[in-house]
Amino acid sequence: MRDELWQRVVASAAMWALLGTIAGADGQADGANDAVGLTPAVVQAGSPELIRVVAAGAQGVEGEWLGRKVEFFRGRDGETWYALAGVDVEGAVGASTLRITARRGGGATDLSRSVEIHPAHYRTGKLTVAPEFVEPGPEELARIKAESELKANVFAESATEPLWTGNFRAPVNAAPTDSFGTRRTFNGELESVHKGMDFRAATGTVVRAGNNGVVVLARALYFEGNCVAIDHGLGLYTISMHLSRIDVKEGQRVRTGEEIGLSGATGRVTGPHLHWAVRWEGAYLDPAKLLKMDLSGAR
Repeated sequence: MRDELWQRVVASAAMWALLGTIAGADGQADGANDAVGLTPAVVQAGSPELIRVVAAGAQGVEGEWLGRKVEFFRGRDGETWYALAGVDVEGAVGASTLRITARRGGGATDLSRSVEIHPAHYRTGKLTVAPEFVEPGPEELARIKAESELKANVFAESATEPLWTGNFRAPVNAAPTDSFGTRRTFNGELESVHKGMDFRAATGTVVRAGNNGVVVLARALYFEGNCVAIDHGLGLYTISMHLSRIDVKEGQRVRTGEEIGLSGATGRVTGPHLHWAVRWEGAYLDPAKLLKMDLSGAR
């Protein structure tokens, strides 16, 4: 009788051990199928990147890259997570570490990977503008400082979820230039990197929202002229500069293709055009590359 009872205890223990092994194997299977991908696959300075993480059963995914927080959102299938991020146009080239953590029921899986950042070969150019935009006076300097603080506060807070849907669209029906990343010299003295994309838009050309979002800035600024900035969520913004007219208000929700103003020649310019910039977590990204990205599968 005692031997029979002991055999039952051993059999029961073996069964529970087997179940625990199966459960552990299932948990490992979740981690074993995890994957990280970047699009475009070749990462360059100034490049926007769609980061895709497959992590079945994850309750959340967190990331950090180049000193910037990468915020992920869950895709339609419930198992894929996405983040729209990128490398600043003036970012360092070479090896970098994209740190990603998938969290499951109190545990965490490290999905970090090495990402090689390649140089992008941008042009150089020379421009002539009004002298006050190269050597501002005391009043102008005070205004520039105040506006810098204003912009820092505006870009410090972004929607906690993605507001954009589908692909981004060009803001104007006009020919673009390959001016992004150009190292420019103004009046032979001031050197700067062009952090946006210029469109050859005549004064009065309708300017539209590149995607859904919230207007967080709509006012005249010293360098930017009449300027509209749209928050697309999770640290991503598009910025339209040098407008002749602003047709939206701060706090207003806009949809893809909605009119936000008219192009012009306000601020530091050499003539009428639209300067359109893409900013993510303080990094300026190539708008032309963003416009070519297929984001329909993410949102």
